[in-house]
Amino acid sequence: MKLRYGINPQQKTAHAAPMTPGKWPVRLLHGEPSFINMLDALNGWQLVREAGRALGKPAAASFKHVSPAGAAVSGAIDEVTTELYGVANGEVGPLASAYLRARDADPKSSYGDFAAVSHPVDDELAELLTGMVCDGIVAPGYAPGTVERLSKKKNGRFLVMETDDAFTPPHQEAREVFGLRLTQQQDEVELSSTLLDPVVGDPLPDTAVADLVLGLAVLIRS
Repeated sequence: MKLRYGINPQQKTAHAAPMTPGKWPVRLLHGEPSFINMLDALNGWQLVREAGRALGKPAAASFKHVSPAGAAVSGAIDEVTTELYGVANGEVGPLASAYLRARDADPKSSYGDFAAVSHPVDDELAELLTGMVCDGIVAPGYAPGTVERLSKKKNGRFLVMETDDAFTPPHQEAREVFGLRLTQQQDEVELSSTLLDPVVGDPLPDTAVADLVLGLAVLIRS
């Protein structure tokens, strides 16, 4: 896949290719991604997939320049967020609430973000995104008509990417930095609340466990 440019616009030559020929973890449905867009999409998807599975709720992340500006799972929306995004009576579905909560973690940094969600994009989330300054989204699927609606954002430059939820990365991961190729085993420890089981003392409250699990997912993909 030819990319729009590398980390910076002056890096005109940039490409993406699967490590295993023919096995792509993501599929481009609309737009022309840059190097950073790909990093945001791949890291964002891994974060929300891990958080969603560990916590049993829809998860979302707001990525900006290869760092998560915010991450959250579905839940209640406060009055400030309700007013800011024009959500009627604070009523919003699980997936949209997860993204609004993630974006609200740092609204300034999320301006022009790349969104990632753990579940297929529904009509509600697509409608919310059409009114936000957001550069793209990665998700495991899209409700009928949502890709076409999102494709019209940013004068047709909004990025829409779909992940392969069944994709398993290679056992080894590698990174090339300044002429060196660094290789390590994939971290295959499954993120779950059992990682926080106490060795001594009383168990943590469920809310604290959920916050820490989400924090671990963010830390791993930061």
